[in-house]
Amino acid sequence: MTFTERFQPFVCEGDSISCEVAGFEVIARIVRDDCPDAPDERQDGFWPSLYKDAPGFIGPGPNHRQRFAEAQAKAEAVMQAWRKDEWFYCGIVLSVTLEGVTLERNAAALFGIEANYPDSDNAYLTEVAQELLPEALDAGRAAARRFCAALETSGARA
Repeated sequence: MTFTERFQPFVCEGDSISCEVAGFEVIARIVRDDCPDAPDERQDGFWPSLYKDAPGFIGPGPNHRQRFAEAQAKAEAVMQAWRKDEWFYCGIVLSVTLEGVTLERNAAALFGIEANYPDSDNAYLTEVAQELLPEALDAGRAAARRFCAALETSGARA
């Protein structure tokens, strides 16, 4: 069971990929994360540091000042791209459908993922969808069982 489609190297909110497993159609879609926090507010150690007890410590060793300057420049570029809305945080949300009936619109999800992150190909988005697939299928199967039980109960009364 696997997604054979992949998210594109540039994605937008609402983009999706799908696969079919045992009669279930599973759709993984990109949903914009509603947390407005900037990257440096979300991630301890976002900004590099030369202080060993600080988050973002780049470590001792040769060229530590050069490594610090490179890490600082990368962090500044990432922040600038985020401010320009060139990349965003998103969630991957999986829904499960059976014979055209949506059983679970939010069968599995993970948020706080970077989409269109600088120098990224978005491959991680597909990896997350793949990792969430078993959970989504379990939710879809459970919803199908509930649906069938409800039909049996209503049919037994007739």
